[in-house]
Amino acid sequence: MPLPERIGFIGTGAITDAMVRGLLIKPAAVSHVMVSQRSAHISAKLAADFPQVLVSSDNQAIVEGCDTVVLAIRPQIAEEVIRPIKFRDGQKVISVVAATSREALFDWIDAHVSLSQAIPLPFVTRRKGVTAVYPPDADTAAIFNVLGSAVECETKTEYDLLAAASALMATYFGIMHRTTEWLVENGLPEEKGRAYLAPLFAGLSETALLADTKVDFIDLSREFATKGGLNEQVFRDFDGKGGSDALKQALARVLERISS
Repeated sequence: MPLPERIGFIGTGAITDAMVRGLLIKPAAVSHVMVSQRSAHISAKLAADFPQVLVSSDNQAIVEGCDTVVLAIRPQIAEEVIRPIKFRDGQKVISVVAATSREALFDWIDAHVSLSQAIPLPFVTRRKGVTAVYPPDADTAAIFNVLGSAVECETKTEYDLLAAASALMATYFGIMHRTTEWLVENGLPEEKGRAYLAPLFAGLSETALLADTKVDFIDLSREFATKGGLNEQVFRDFDGKGGSDALKQALARVLERISS
């Protein structure tokens, strides 16, 4: 499915920066991008790096000049930014505003727009992102498939669950950090620990990505755990001493926060 010729972004923070860069790295996926002037240093850098980028100080001009509009505003100020804007009936709007319901967005948008919600992650800047989209929408999925891959959610529950799972990113790097700390405490130079762990984790992630979809992650865990071996020992310690329970409880608390 072809992408819209003009995509506009209201709000110019880290996610807008990542999405615009992902869309415009060669070969560029869209012809023109408009971004709001808010976060002036980010918008100015995008305009300097890509001739397709036009910076506007007027959010209404972005809506009027673009086929698709991405709302990338901090939730604390989303209502005051969105309410004054006049959208066109039928216009494609994609919200990446965190922790904001569709009901609230429809209340703030004074038009019958085609509204999708999405959770783009920073990796979209390299076209390596996986993005949850709700509800299923071919046009929105096409944008995020260019930026990596889209997972279209049939229900709000599915979307919220994937949003909760995305909260594991800091924990992933936290595990790497704690392991590096342990290595240093036991006499290994930090640079050697980092040089070893980053490719190790990257290789495991690639294995999971390339695995047959019929293979469960626990099967991969068993594949990498020789019976009676060291990997089996560490996972048993983690699982048996509360690690898995703590993880599930943390995810449940995130889901409660998202769903409330």
